[in-house]
Amino acid sequence: MRRIDFSPPIRPKLASIFADKGVMIRAILVILVASTPALAAPEEFGARLSAAAIERTNHRVVYDASYQRLAYPMGDVAADKGVCADVVVRALRRLDIDLQRLVHEDMKANFSAYPQFWGLTRADSNIDHRRVPNLETFMTRKGWRLSPSLDARDYRPGDIVAWNLRGDAGFLPHIGIVTDEIGASGWPMIVHNIGAGPMLEDVLFSWPMTGRYRVDETIERS
Repeated sequence: MRRIDFSPPIRPKLASIFADKGVMIRAILVILVASTPALAAPEEFGARLSAAAIERTNHRVVYDASYQRLAYPMGDVAADKGVCADVVVRALRRLDIDLQRLVHEDMKANFSAYPQFWGLTRADSNIDHRRVPNLETFMTRKGWRLSPSLDARDYRPGDIVAWNLRGDAGFLPHIGIVTDEIGASGWPMIVHNIGAGPMLEDVLFSWPMTGRYRVDETIERS
């Protein structure tokens, strides 16, 4: 049986207007979505940082902690030189995060909050971001610090871990990035530079841990 439609007819002109408005609304929504910067979910951000860290192992780097004058911002020592902190700095730059600028700006404004190990009286953009204690202080001040854990399951790809290589015998800070690779120990593997260039190694719990950090993916980008 044919259904009788009791609704009033829509005049062709009005129907055309409604159709045009529908197209316009959809177009506006597409433009808004496309122009809104997308923030990666924490898991995605961590995976990207893990991948950036692993990529660093493809570079031949001579361990060199000497003081160098750097451009600012986004300044760096020669690509074939670096220390453990440079692994973190360079990996984060692949995600458009410039620790040189971020650390320098925070140290300029809050110099007394940072370690005073080096006899400096003011912030120095040439070296501050290349020192592990400064990185730990910056990350703590940003709220990125997590409690160190002896449970490997607590560590996510992209977490940043710092250690004291000398343990009770002194203080020699070191830093590296947790990856999504799992070592023979069952621990997540670490990308770090302990003297032979950036390497992927099964060393998560090899030294006393001084800090564990998870970067806030909403941090200001360069």
